[in-house]
Amino acid sequence: MKRIFWLVMAAVLLSGMVFFTSCEGKNEGKLICGVTEYEPMNFRTGGKWTGFDTEFATLVGEKLGLKVEFQLIEWSNKFIELDSRSIDAIWNGFTATANEPDGTPRISLCDMSYSYMLNTQSVVIKAERAGEFTSEEDLLGKTLAVEAGSAGETKAARLVGESGIVIGAPAQINTFMEVKAGASDGAIIDLILAQQIAGSGDYTDLIIADINLGDEVFAIGFRKNDPLRDRVNEAMMELYEEGKLHEIASKYGLEERLTIDMNFGR
Repeated sequence: MKRIFWLVMAAVLLSGMVFFTSCEGKNEGKLICGVTEYEPMNFRTGGKWTGFDTEFATLVGEKLGLKVEFQLIEWSNKFIELDSRSIDAIWNGFTATANEPDGTPRISLCDMSYSYMLNTQSVVIKAERAGEFTSEEDLLGKTLAVEAGSAGETKAARLVGESGIVIGAPAQINTFMEVKAGASDGAIIDLILAQQIAGSGDYTDLIIADINLGDEVFAIGFRKNDPLRDRVNEAMMELYEEGKLHEIASKYGLEERLTIDMNFGR
């Protein structure tokens, strides 16, 4: 009877190990990228994802032998999605040099790839109010729309001060409507996105204010100690040296912003 008991226990333990392994490797053979609607980095055309980061991730996946999938996420939940293994990477014009709204540096919350693109935050306002916004001081006490959990949220809180209001939106693209509708005085948005949207389409009445909020860099976020980060870095350098990253950067008007820093994220 004892022998039967231990055989049963061994079977139970083995099945548990198989279950655990399958849970740990549920994204095996895939590279699931957490994204939001962010032109020209990740956006949908005809129901399909496209953009610089979309094509970048797809090329990396080809080199690594991984099937790349893009999963729309709430940006404020990006680290929850990453740690729960719902996604394998935060790959969406991710400002790596920013802090979260609570002041925690992003680089302490995940492992970062090499940085690959320069960016800055911008202030989008109604064109008719251009004369009201010429410096950071003009934003004090105002209402600003931001993407919840974004680098812009952290900056907006500092800029409006205790007398101002910060409105959180689910994605940067939604902040343009807040400004257009008059619900906010302006929006803090990545310059790369603002240049695509402000002044065109439904937002011809919006402009980018002449206010410099400082430089930032984009990188890809991975779980702590995930070896995938180093594999992606290696593929990134190969694509850069082959000129393929320059090709897709030129396609989306980002060639002057493309720059790789191999010391970042070390």
